[in-house]
Amino acid sequence: MPKVAVVVPCYNEAERLPVNAFEDFIGNHDYHFLFVNDGSTDDTAELLAKLADTQSQFSALELEHNVGKAEAVRAGILHILTSDSSYDLVGFIDADLATPLEELVPFVQLLEKSPDYRLVMGSRWKRLGSRIRRSTLRHYLGRIFATVVSITFDLNVYDTQCGAKMMRCQDLKPIFSEPFISPWFFDIEILCRFRQRFPDEPVDDWAAETPLTTWHEVGGSRVKLFDFLLAPLALWKIRRHYR
Repeated sequence: MPKVAVVVPCYNEAERLPVNAFEDFIGNHDYHFLFVNDGSTDDTAELLAKLADTQSQFSALELEHNVGKAEAVRAGILHILTSDSSYDLVGFIDADLATPLEELVPFVQLLEKSPDYRLVMGSRWKRLGSRIRRSTLRHYLGRIFATVVSITFDLNVYDTQCGAKMMRCQDLKPIFSEPFISPWFFDIEILCRFRQRFPDEPVDDWAAETPLTTWHEVGGSRVKLFDFLLAPLALWKIRRHYR
């Protein structure tokens, strides 16, 4: 079995972090979770410190200031890569567990089975047999956004913005060495950086999407409608930078 670490970016999660779900999961899976406190103003720091003290599979990283999800994830992944070279896979997942932790298991299995893949992404594909619960407005905004991304970046990806991803640690440090341009659309930048690093390989040779069985929209999302309105400008900046 590969050694797996998962980064969980946290901002003001003291009242809504599903601690029991994380504790139940590590009772059945040997994953390590690094909770990154992104300059929270509530009691998140105290909660994460307590978790790290009581569970060996939990650790906490404290950021002095709020830097946003992209940089919190980047800081967490770099911390794992530099502090323990024994990890085989590292991923990240949203603290609200809109993507349930069990959905990470097929990501790891796919990377185990397919050694050429370097990145596996969750995909919120609503289909028969799945339990994908999302508001109609966000669903259609997401489909429009995905179509624009696919055309703009020549990436045949169904869902870049799902908050669950898993990657091989090998050669990963250069992907996360530089700050991201966008705090919310950094997932696209990760794909762009992988493509720059492996320019002679088609994207579907090194990346795969795995349809989620369960995903539910959680209230209090940090991404607001206004962020979607600013998306064209953000995508233009990303495309110009990675041209």
